[in-house]
Amino acid sequence: MNIIEVKNLSKSFNDFQAVKGISFAVEKGEVFGFLGPNGAGKTTTINMLTGLAKPSSGEIVISGQDGIRNIKKVQQIIGIVPDESNLYDDLSGFENLVFCASLYGMKKDKREKRARELLKEFSLDDTGNRPFKAYSKGMKRKLTIAAGIIHEPEILFLDEPTTGIDVESARQIRRMIQELNRMGTTIFLTTHYIEDAERLCHRIGFIVGGRVVKVSNVRDLMAEAQHENIVEFRTDSNDPGLEKHLKSTFPNINIKSSKDYCLRISSGDHIELMPFMNFFDGEGINISEARIIRPSLEEVFVSITGIEIDKLKKEKEGKKK
Repeated sequence: MNIIEVKNLSKSFNDFQAVKGISFAVEKGEVFGFLGPNGAGKTTTINMLTGLAKPSSGEIVISGQDGIRNIKKVQQIIGIVPDESNLYDDLSGFENLVFCASLYGMKKDKREKRARELLKEFSLDDTGNRPFKAYSKGMKRKLTIAAGIIHEPEILFLDEPTTGIDVESARQIRRMIQELNRMGTTIFLTTHYIEDAERLCHRIGFIVGGRVVKVSNVRDLMAEAQHENIVEFRTDSNDPGLEKHLKSTFPNINIKSSKDYCLRISSGDHIELMPFMNFFDGEGINISEARIIRPSLEEVFVSITGIEIDKLKKEKEGKKK
């Protein structure tokens, strides 16, 4: 069942078209990742879905409601975590959460109880009385997410949730996202961090230059990228004749070796491990590791978008500064 449906959605700013007639759907209860480089149209799309920007054309349906005409109703069932915090510097963590809860019409007792629960859940209870401006980047990000779920929304929109924060805070936020989803929250996640998409998302939409170029689940994306079967063996042998002997025994394989006695064997056919293990045993060669190599989501991203990973890494570094 689709909880979000987008059809032919476009957004222009004067003569610049940021989003160009995109269509996709998000299933209820999934983590849907929107993956692309900076400037691809991710934030513009999330702003249209949450009512922060009006589309130039197209349709949005969220939980059965018209996401353009009835955006006020939609906003009651969604949570929004923007890429930059929208909380108040001079209010404490607790006061920020209580204020956000009041915007959704929650009664005083309920909003204060919920705020305390979230501070504890996000490991911020010891700092709940400190002003927001005194928080670290990671703490600010966690509190911003807590504010986005104060009213227990059906759908949570997260824009670049782990950008520019320390490793431990990013790890905690990923765990929080997984737990929210396990409890039934549908999550729409925009990111240019490929590792976030691979770890968290059930399905991924690739957006480049304002166009959605591919939508698929992670398993199928990996399968499509697996053009050949690859197995890697780590040996204790430096015999220069080993590759030739392997090739004569298994004629349908390709072999690459490295200086640390590692052999990477590839083939268009399925590779059975045991015949190779028996071969090495017969040659008196010890194998310390044997593993099947799977394509990474980075490789999938490059093949679909044509954008090199180095460009994404530079964007990450630039955004952290």
